[in-house]
Amino acid sequence: MLVISACASGPEVPAASDAGRAEQRREHKKDPADIAESAVPSIVAIVTETGFGTGFVISPDGLIATNLHVVAGQKKILVVLKGAKIPVTEVFGDDPERDLVILRIPARNLSPLPLGDSNAVRPGQSVVAIGHPLGLEHTVSNGLVSAVRDVTPELSVLQISAPIAPGSSGGPLFNDRGEVIGIATAVLVGGQNLNFGVPVNYLKDLLGRPVAMGMEAFATSTAEPSLPKVERKIPKHPTSALKGCKPEAIALIVRSIKSAIEVGAPLYNGGDFASCYHVYAGAALDLERKLGKSCRKPARALAEGRRRAEKLTAPHEQAWAMRDAFDGLLDVIGRWAEEQSATAE
Repeated sequence: MLVISACASGPEVPAASDAGRAEQRREHKKDPADIAESAVPSIVAIVTETGFGTGFVISPDGLIATNLHVVAGQKKILVVLKGAKIPVTEVFGDDPERDLVILRIPARNLSPLPLGDSNAVRPGQSVVAIGHPLGLEHTVSNGLVSAVRDVTPELSVLQISAPIAPGSSGGPLFNDRGEVIGIATAVLVGGQNLNFGVPVNYLKDLLGRPVAMGMEAFATSTAEPSLPKVERKIPKHPTSALKGCKPEAIALIVRSIKSAIEVGAPLYNGGDFASCYHVYAGAALDLERKLGKSCRKPARALAEGRRRAEKLTAPHEQAWAMRDAFDGLLDVIGRWAEEQSATAE
């Protein structure tokens, strides 16, 4: 996650003067639906033990780009591509200052997204963002490039009006030609969350200077300060626990839990255990109320998680008690979905 000053200013950008180039741009212009149709097969979900985000294919031989903060400190990273969960085997390179990382998965013949030239981006140009906000796969939003802002002499960012929600971090930002011009990232400016993108030219620079790392070395080098160890107690629910739950209720459970983890996990990893616990407990209570009587057992599982957490005194243990309740529900929903798929076949 980038943290920048609210005083960062935008450089002067020369107005386009070449009518021929402008006409050529108009001829190649694509609408958001066309961009999404061609890009979605190359956009992936990034899943770790503490959260999730978005990434995208940048080479046929398995290179995936995303934000560094999505995977920092993790040695077990899964890339979800076309429904398949593929483990990351090494880190091709990372750039902490620009919140970028390139991962490698054992795959071939992938379709990389075309990388544009972020130096050519101008305020007022249209931008399309595709990601997994709150766990909702391949959500498309569009807007404008509001500004190109200099943060430091070594870092500029694209400020955009297209919304970026939790889960979209690491996703591609496209120009109207369907080229990637930036990587969506969560940015804190003067205490407020704004929508920004890391210019894609930084990613192209990183591609040109690989420093391969194994997963253990990467996890160690990017880990936050040591966190207290806990004993996990993840409940194992039978799939019958979902009996009576409508599909929309199950989708709500997954969405709500993933959203809570996306917010709470960075707080925990930063040492703010109490805030993480309150995020988890509040999300659980809200979800219990929304599920009602038709989806009773998942609601009871959440209530049991809250009761267990309330009996503990250490905030980090309380946070993990809630996380155990969340992971137990995600596990049973995953097994239930596999059963439904097998039955349909």
